[in-house]
Amino acid sequence: LAPRSVSGEPVSNVTLSVNQTNLVEFSSSAVVTCSVSSGSSLSFLWLNGSSEVTASDRVQLTDGNATLTILNVTRYDQGPFTCYVFNSVSNGSNTVNFTVFCDYNCSLLHHMTSFLVGSNLTLLCSAQSSPPAQLQWAFRGQNVNTTGPMLYLYNATENQSGPYSCLAFNNATTVNTTITTQITIASELVQ
Repeated sequence: LAPRSVSGEPVSNVTLSVNQTNLVEFSSSAVVTCSVSSGSSLSFLWLNGSSEVTASDRVQLTDGNATLTILNVTRYDQGPFTCYVFNSVSNGSNTVNFTVFCDYNCSLLHHMTSFLVGSNLTLLCSAQSSPPAQLQWAFRGQNVNTTGPMLYLYNATENQSGPYSCLAFNNATTVNTTITTQITIASELVQ
C-alpha cells in the first residue's frame, strides 16, 4: 500500500492584531486577533505564559478561538500571551505582552498624631501603583516644597499643627488620590 498523503496547506506567518498594549487595571480591555497569511483547517490555542487560556467571565474566545478578549484586565494579564496555530501539516506561533498600569492603595503611615514642641517628625506616604505614583505633600491645603514618600519636620513648633496631606498621582492612569492626617504639636501632651 502506498502511504496516504496529508492534505492541507501549511501554516505560515502567524500575526497578532492588538487593540492596545498599554492597559489600565480594572478598566481596560484587550482584544487580540490571531491570523495567518496561509494555511487551511486551522486550530488555535492560546497560552498565558505556560498556562492554557480558557473562556471565563472575563475571558472570551471567539472566531473559532482566533480572537482573545480580556475584559477589565488585572495586573496578572500582562502575559506573555502566545497564539499557537496548527493543522495536520504544520504549526506556528506569535506572542504579545501587555503593560498593565494599576492605580494605588494609598496610606499615610504614622501611628501617633500628637507630638511635643521640639520633636523631630517623619511622615511617610505609601502609594503602591504601576508605574510608581508621584507624591506631593501639602500643609493646610498648600503644597510644600517636598516630593517623595517622606516629609520631615525638625524641631517642630505649635504653628506646624494642622492637616498634612499626601497627593499621589499616576501619570499613566491620570488618577490621583489624597489622604490627610491631622497633626497636633503642643507644649505638653494631653493624656
